[in-house]
Amino acid sequence: MAINLQKGQRISLEKSNGTRLERICVGINWGAIEKKGLFGLGKTKEAVDLDGSCILYNENKQALEVVYFGNLQSKDRAVRHSGDDLTGDVNGNDGLDNEVITLDFSILNPSVNYVAFVLNSFRGQDFGTIPFASIRIYEGTPSRVTEVFAKYDIAHDAAFAGHVSMVMGVFYRKNGEWKFNAIGEATKDRKLQETVDTVTRQYL
Repeated sequence: MAINLQKGQRISLEKSNGTRLERICVGINWGAIEKKGLFGLGKTKEAVDLDGSCILYNENKQALEVVYFGNLQSKDRAVRHSGDDLTGDVNGNDGLDNEVITLDFSILNPSVNYVAFVLNSFRGQDFGTIPFASIRIYEGTPSRVTEVFAKYDIAHDAAFAGHVSMVMGVFYRKNGEWKFNAIGEATKDRKLQETVDTVTRQYL
């Protein structure tokens, strides 16, 4: 049974059969903005560059490493980024994720206590102007979805309109067990570093 979390909900990652979840993915799917041509003639597509990023923190809430389009893999190889998508879907929603970040808990450095996922609009395009943009956090691999934990529709949720960054969620270690906090909140930040600072101050 899928666990579709609401904002602010927390879950344990221990499964009903007693085993623990080992691999999760954060998939982001979005579309280019359609604009009417001059005098209303024809339509043009404006590329949209959304960037998913992952921040690793130690128990003292110090950022150890950021995995993003400029650093596609953590030093321990536990976090991998699929690469930068600069345009979004230009021919309508193909149903596929444009960027995927994979996290393997089994090889994650033991000094990591928090793993935060954030989203930024690189060119400053307001989330509310994008025709479709959705995030899903799920157990599985980039090609196989086993169970979805949380979904956010950031293009059609009024709470995201007027914003260009958000915090998706935070995985955190408590008593040796990983848990997940579905945050799903827009921030006032403009750049990735500002969002990292916001997570450090407010969401760990």
